[in-house]
Amino acid sequence: MQIIDRTIIKQLSIATIFIVVILAVLVLLTQSLRYLELIVNSGATSLSFWLITLLSLPSFLEIILPIGVVAAILFVYNRMAHDSELVVLRALGFSPLRLAGPALKLSCALAVLLFFVMGWMAPSFKADAIKMRKEITAQMTTLIFREGVFTKASDGLMVFVRNRTKSGYLEGIIIHDSRKSTDQPTTIFAKRGLLVVTETGHQVAVFDGSRQEFDPVKSTVKRLDFDRYTIDMPQDSKPVSARRLEADELTLPQLLNDKETRTNRGLKREYRVEIQKRFITPLLIPAFTLLGLAFLLTGAYHRRGQSQKILLAAAVIVSVQILFLSSYNIAKNSSNGLALMLLSVMIPGLIALFFLCRDKIFMAAQRALPHDLSHAPPDDRINDSADEKENPYHQKGRLS
Repeated sequence: MQIIDRTIIKQLSIATIFIVVILAVLVLLTQSLRYLELIVNSGATSLSFWLITLLSLPSFLEIILPIGVVAAILFVYNRMAHDSELVVLRALGFSPLRLAGPALKLSCALAVLLFFVMGWMAPSFKADAIKMRKEITAQMTTLIFREGVFTKASDGLMVFVRNRTKSGYLEGIIIHDSRKSTDQPTTIFAKRGLLVVTETGHQVAVFDGSRQEFDPVKSTVKRLDFDRYTIDMPQDSKPVSARRLEADELTLPQLLNDKETRTNRGLKREYRVEIQKRFITPLLIPAFTLLGLAFLLTGAYHRRGQSQKILLAAAVIVSVQILFLSSYNIAKNSSNGLALMLLSVMIPGLIALFFLCRDKIFMAAQRALPHDLSHAPPDDRINDSADEKENPYHQKGRLS
């Protein structure tokens, strides 16, 4: 590898890392807003908050990494053009494809990295994040019983707690139960209570209180004082461990070797689309690289800058990204979308590669043309004979 290649790859790597880190921070900020309310309401630790946020980050690398790479390439090569470095390299005989070599090497390496991230890391981390979020939601002690706030535990169940002690006891409890499972809406007042975990689920044991029930027929309120009373809390429809993992939560070997797809056609299509997405999405990095370089390294050079070329390159890249995402959505319902996914990435990349190799292709075509004079048009011989007739002093002798 020549020193010019190492220099360009170094500059591209630094710019790519910088841009990807910035985009990752922006994604972390946006994702943190989704989980902030859950963490605050549940009373979970800040460590749980950052774990859930970081576990969700690898799933966004399939969008962040291609954008970061092409942005770094446009920035570095535009700076080289502005500093006249590309002009000097072209004067030394570097073709557009030769100048694009370092960027293509880096993009291919990052495409391989993205393939392993999408195949193994991202789905595993996403499954762990969803499991962890559901476990936090299942913590009924902190999720439902918030101090000084009327909290809707479920449809028809409203809970209020004045205070929660360090030992876990609840003080000043008000529970209004109007769920369908109850005959009449009831309101329970208790001085204290405690959350109890049983084999059937969560229950709240309240002490020293009263149970009030309104009778709509007699328009009276029935009151029952008690020393101890138990209330069943709402549970999830199924435990977290029994949840079937979605296609984007399965690793690539799990998608390829799932036995359930043999009998379930809908699941087979879903897995097939996800598998093809994981193989094609990494190809976006070389395709975007070729598109960006095709605009910057071909055509006339302008001293005023290449802002117009950069804007055109960005517009084409965004269009390819939109077309790929649209074909992915089409593939969920139609087999034609699978082919469209591949074509939306391959065709723009091959067209850009053709423009980068155009000079070499034309030179190779010229070299392939026959050079035998017998096959060439006899224009020169006709002109020579005409000159001999017109010029009597023409020397007809030929050197052997």
